[in-house]
Amino acid sequence: MALPERVAKWHIKLDDDQMTVAEAFASIQSIALKQEDIPLIIQLVENPKFDIPGVNLFNGATGLKAHDYIHILLGRGVAPKDEAFVLGFTMGSTNRVTTTEERLYSFFAKYLYPKVYQMNDEDLQVYKDAVRLGYVSDCTPLDTVDFEQYSSYTLKEAREAIGLEADLLKAYYAIEKKRYPDSRESQRNL
Repeated sequence: MALPERVAKWHIKLDDDQMTVAEAFASIQSIALKQEDIPLIIQLVENPKFDIPGVNLFNGATGLKAHDYIHILLGRGVAPKDEAFVLGFTMGSTNRVTTTEERLYSFFAKYLYPKVYQMNDEDLQVYKDAVRLGYVSDCTPLDTVDFEQYSSYTLKEAREAIGLEADLLKAYYAIEKKRYPDSRESQRNL
């Protein structure tokens, strides 16, 4: 996906943890998409507003605002591998993702999403890694967090309150950095 340069460069590292959640959220809003900018198929798959009662297609669905907070707290930008990681970790944090669900989401993301939103094989590997990382994390399921209550917290304090383990994320980001030496988003996470 070809992102405008200012969007591709947006990133708050895990170590930049002394700004408040509100400051970080204001920063991402300068480049964030609006709900109406998101293609319908993506909204149907990823937004809980479109859930059918009694049918839970994908665990971990969040609205766009919560999704932006998750980018911030995971220390990820908004490039393709960042999106893959945020979606995978959020789903994994529910501890309810099945292999079938993971494969079905991968199919949607690789073949059915509009071209500019499709994930390539590397992005899908990051997504799958993140599902597992979210599963082993002891954090609160991210799809259940009311992030606005942490607005006055520093990023470090908010991560601690939610149970996000910065050391776990950094360990994975080091692996991702080695695995994808030509990926800007994988190189900048540490």
